[in-house]
Amino acid sequence: MITVLGAGGWGTALAVHLVRTGHDAWLWGRDAALIAELSARRANAVYLPDITFPPKLKVTADLMEALRNAEVIVVAVPSHGMRDVLRRAAPLVQRDAMVVSAAKGLERDSLFRPSEIVQQELGRDARVGVLSGPSFASEMARELPTAVCIASTDSRLVDKVQADFRAPYFRLYGTTDVIGVEIGGALKNVIAIAAGVGEGLGLGHNAQAGLITRGLAEIARLACAAGAQRDTLAGLTGLGDLVLTCTGDLSRNRHVGLELARGRRVDCDSGARMHARRCTI
Repeated sequence: MITVLGAGGWGTALAVHLVRTGHDAWLWGRDAALIAELSARRANAVYLPDITFPPKLKVTADLMEALRNAEVIVVAVPSHGMRDVLRRAAPLVQRDAMVVSAAKGLERDSLFRPSEIVQQELGRDARVGVLSGPSFASEMARELPTAVCIASTDSRLVDKVQADFRAPYFRLYGTTDVIGVEIGGALKNVIAIAAGVGEGLGLGHNAQAGLITRGLAEIARLACAAGAQRDTLAGLTGLGDLVLTCTGDLSRNRHVGLELARGRRVDCDSGARMHARRCTI
């Protein structure tokens, strides 16, 4: 059984996908009102309004219910809220469960990567993987072709996630470079906001190409300094994710940059990421 923690767009899309591929899956969210609405509508009207839940997808706001017998746990909550959720989940996680982080970002203040937070809260022996790559949730949920990476130093985890998650429209490439995958997924957001600003100011395609290319070089240098492999940043979780986030119309980071260029102000709650839903422009 697979449990997805986090009922945002990406968590919902993954849960729907997993049921479609034949798995028993739970979708958990901390907002009881939202979960009640999801149960009634059999759709996530906030994040994926056009996607109807498969009949076998179970949704709950009860963490104990969601984690009972879970062999694979996908953590799709924002990085700033991950620690709190994992701390609550820790006593309920089965000893041999595999934990897959689907979050992109770094923890505020500490700058820990999601996989580091998992191990800090669930123990150093926790079996951890990272799912990341160029992927808009709505496109994957509509079964449009999507390619991502699953990163872990645990080869059995990589093999299992590839086998369990694959579909004709969803391909997963395995890697051991957890650091490179997580750094690439986090820092591309900064460049994407800048790309949106450049586009909003009408600076042209030359400037955009220069920004993306030099942005990738900066991300790669930082990732390598942290212990990543340079080739990782030339792949799906580096270049691929950066290009999608900087140019795609569905990119929230790019949208923030566009609005900033138009003179709009961004107000965020403490601890929220700039492109999160609770930030208003």
